[in-house]
Amino acid sequence: MTTEDEVTEWLRSRAIPLNGLTPGTGTDDLAPFRVALDGVRVAGLGEATHGSREFFLIRHGMLEFLVEELGFTTLAVEASASASRAVDDYVQGGSGDPVEALAGLGFWTLHTAEMLAVVQWLREHNRTASRKVRFAGIDPQHPAASLDALRAHLGDDAPALLDPLAPLAGKRLGVGPPLDRRIEADARRVEDFLAGASLPDEALAHARIVHQSADLASRPLRHPDPAQTVSVARDRYLADNVDLLLTDPDARVALWAHNGHIMKGDHSGGSMPTMGSHLRQRHGEAYYALGVLFGAGRFRARRRRFGKVDPATPPITFRVPLVRRSKIVEARLATARPGDHVIDLRSGPRPQTVKRWLGEPLRMRSYGGLVRRLVYKRSYMPTVLAEHFDGIAFVFETTASTPL
Repeated sequence: MTTEDEVTEWLRSRAIPLNGLTPGTGTDDLAPFRVALDGVRVAGLGEATHGSREFFLIRHGMLEFLVEELGFTTLAVEASASASRAVDDYVQGGSGDPVEALAGLGFWTLHTAEMLAVVQWLREHNRTASRKVRFAGIDPQHPAASLDALRAHLGDDAPALLDPLAPLAGKRLGVGPPLDRRIEADARRVEDFLAGASLPDEALAHARIVHQSADLASRPLRHPDPAQTVSVARDRYLADNVDLLLTDPDARVALWAHNGHIMKGDHSGGSMPTMGSHLRQRHGEAYYALGVLFGAGRFRARRRRFGKVDPATPPITFRVPLVRRSKIVEARLATARPGDHVIDLRSGPRPQTVKRWLGEPLRMRSYGGLVRRLVYKRSYMPTVLAEHFDGIAFVFETTASTPL
């Protein structure tokens, strides 16, 4: 048996086949995965694209399993921490419009029929649950709702403190130049003022979000020192905001974000820590990073043109074929088991050949919200599976997510 055959056979023996991805049809197929999640407080559930329907479906099914079988208490999403409060109010039984609340999150990636089904499931679950599940955004972007809330809390002091922060309401990361760095100092001043005032904790939470947003909005996308970039700061804030959800000792968090955020290793040889690497450093084995990959199919993304992005341009559908090159993770997974499945990489015996494969440089597909039209089929992210992920979920073929 060749080395490749040994790796393929090991993956095949470890794979937990999934009997369809339709939510609400039971989670018995995930029962063997319970052992892998024993003692886990934060389960990072990734995605290789932001615009694939099946990635929503497989994580929806995982969420049902985590909530109903393992007692997870919170769904945390790569979405506006400020605007997500409207979604949380709905899933707790509020009377708002869920479609409008999802639109308010500020990300086209979440304004989908698949995400709406998740929100409606949470609301129905909470209707009879002894402990309701929360919905939380962890991204400091899009702080307009927090600025509005702070105006109500601050009253007569609001104009002097908040008017300098008005540009944050319309700022989009990656669009246009960074804001003047003085806006971060203005936001810190608001947070310090509220810390010394007799105001509800909710006001302090909004001030913290606004301060984080101001810091990101005034950082460059690129810098000789990666620690100064918006990407590094954003992943640190994502992790900080997950930690705030864990202040309740009984809290257990299902965390939805891109594979590039949930991975437990760093980008660029250690110079750019990810959210997942912060969480692994802080929580050890209580953090589990599950990368979600696909073999072939369609996804939605915005197209970058002449190096720029027009936020008003709607996403379009892209398609990629199955690849068979040995250094591509998806190729090996598709060979081992062509259908949808989950594999725990953390535990259990493994031959020396498998240890070497898990520890060698490989590549995997990775698409964000933006795609370069002519070269996207060759877009891969470097990975060392043993360093970056505790498990892999594999969807053999995807379709595009469904916009609302």
